[in-house]
Amino acid sequence: MLIVGWRERVDLPLLGLRNLKAKIDTGARTSALHATDIVSFERDGVPWVKFHTRFDDDALDTDVECPIFDQRDIRNTSGIPQSRIVIRTKFRIGSRLWKIDLSLTERSDMKFRMIVGRTALRRHNILVDPGKSNLTTPVSAQHSDERSSPS
Repeated sequence: MLIVGWRERVDLPLLGLRNLKAKIDTGARTSALHATDIVSFERDGVPWVKFHTRFDDDALDTDVECPIFDQRDIRNTSGIPQSRIVIRTKFRIGSRLWKIDLSLTERSDMKFRMIVGRTALRRHNILVDPGKSNLTTPVSAQHSDERSSPS
């Protein structure tokens, strides 16, 4: 069992995003990533998305391109359904790595540019301690010279 706090540092290695401040939000079903300038396009007949993501902490501004996994109606923090592009990518918390679905949405006004919802945590033996923070250290912070390319 991996015990995590209500906020943790995480990696999205296939997107080139490392050491991100994320809120572990068991009240949210779907995970979300801050994205602006969202443009969908086709590459070799497959739907893709291009977007910009920016974090207020020490993570870098990044332009990302990746395949679109789905488009879903997802309720925002006010409970209003929004049609969002969903991508599937690898997610790392501590030394554990697995695939999650991330909806892309503009989160400039939110304290956390990424939230990790309960669906991403299910079936991975994760316990959230709501009274603690930063109980894990991402592999990227342990090995800052680690590189991986999107695939």
